[in-house]
Amino acid sequence: MKYRNTVEFQVSGDYALFSDPVTRVGGEKCSYHIPTYEALKGILQSVYWKPTFVWIIDAVRVMNPIRTETKGIRPICYNGGNELAYYTYLKNVCYQVRAHFEWNENRPELEQDRNEHKHHNIARRMIARGGRRDVFLGTRECQGYVEPCVFGEGESAYDDLDGEIAYGFLYHGITYADEAVLPEDKGKLTVRFWHARMTRGGEVKFLRPEQCVEKRHIKEMEMKIFCQENFCGAEEFSDEEAGL
Repeated sequence: MKYRNTVEFQVSGDYALFSDPVTRVGGEKCSYHIPTYEALKGILQSVYWKPTFVWIIDAVRVMNPIRTETKGIRPICYNGGNELAYYTYLKNVCYQVRAHFEWNENRPELEQDRNEHKHHNIARRMIARGGRRDVFLGTRECQGYVEPCVFGEGESAYDDLDGEIAYGFLYHGITYADEAVLPEDKGKLTVRFWHARMTRGGEVKFLRPEQCVEKRHIKEMEMKIFCQENFCGAEEFSDEEAGL
């Protein structure tokens, strides 16, 4: 489903690491075969974000064949000495992403910044420029590159997929206190899980955060307060829109 403020972009890179939490207990890291909702949301926030709204990831399309590569890594050992760990990365990745934004109803103090047309146009321009900040595919050593696209166009390695691929119980993302929709999540840091599947064309359709019934409250959490001293809304780009 396309919304009035939908954005579509392609993100690619040589490597990606969407870590499976189960494999991190012993210091090793192994990537999921598909990107997580939270990783894609983080990419879009690196492209353009304001606390006035929340990005909702609708779907991702896997364009390249899913391949992995294991590397020996020397992680930082804060207690001194040397350690060796093995990280399993996704190799030569490319994804099409469709998303839209919704106003953050937990922040009525930013209501004056709710200009849908302006935020949508700025987001599209930032996608065309490759983002406002560096883009990473799951982890900092995996650099990503963003460009505009039309979701569904172009060939995917999974256009001829017969049926679907079920990935089972996967990490979905984190609900922070200022993005909570459901009453039971208010004032808490919540981790969400879901059951993912990829269909023909390499498409994965995501559940909305509040639709994830399998979740865990990690701790109590307070919202950060925004005011004139620490917040600049869409007016930040007024000079650019005026052609100055």
